[in-house]
Amino acid sequence: MAIVTAPAGERLLTAEEYADLSLPTRTELVRGKVVEVNQPRPRHGLVCRNVFRVLDGFVDRQDLGYVFPNDTGFITRRSPDSVRGPDVSFYSYSRMPKGQVPRQYSDVAPEVVFEVMSPTDRWRDVLAKVVEYLDAGVLAVCVLDPEQETAHVNTAERVGKLLEGDEELTFGDVLPGFAVKVSELFAN
Repeated sequence: MAIVTAPAGERLLTAEEYADLSLPTRTELVRGKVVEVNQPRPRHGLVCRNVFRVLDGFVDRQDLGYVFPNDTGFITRRSPDSVRGPDVSFYSYSRMPKGQVPRQYSDVAPEVVFEVMSPTDRWRDVLAKVVEYLDAGVLAVCVLDPEQETAHVNTAERVGKLLEGDEELTFGDVLPGFAVKVSELFAN
């Protein structure tokens, strides 16, 4: 991650100031500083599409809430502010009421977040982001590794449960009834 902007005198941006920026590259706000993130590659996009398709279909059929693709940002911490954009996220209607999708970054964390690793990602950085999501109130963070075709499920109680192949990815009480074979998330 490269810092795109660090205002003079190290003045840190708020989430609201960050929302008003028009930047030429993909970024996130990390502890008040704008940080550039890599443009995803096609394999990354395919896995994100697969996750979105399966999760959104389930959530829509059950009328449970919203599934957001494409790095939809939410505020993970304040003072200094951070705005992160998971690859795919799920909000139940209890966290984001029906018909009340905010126009600005939400202070409310989604219940489930998916992050798809890129070839340039380092596990140290990915795990720091997992902890940040959990600290913000996300109940389950699933890190998908397209190179190994594995899913790493993280909750406040358990970090890094490894699933692969025909093992089923579920989220228990967080998303009752949802199940998908890990291999389906990596299918071409």
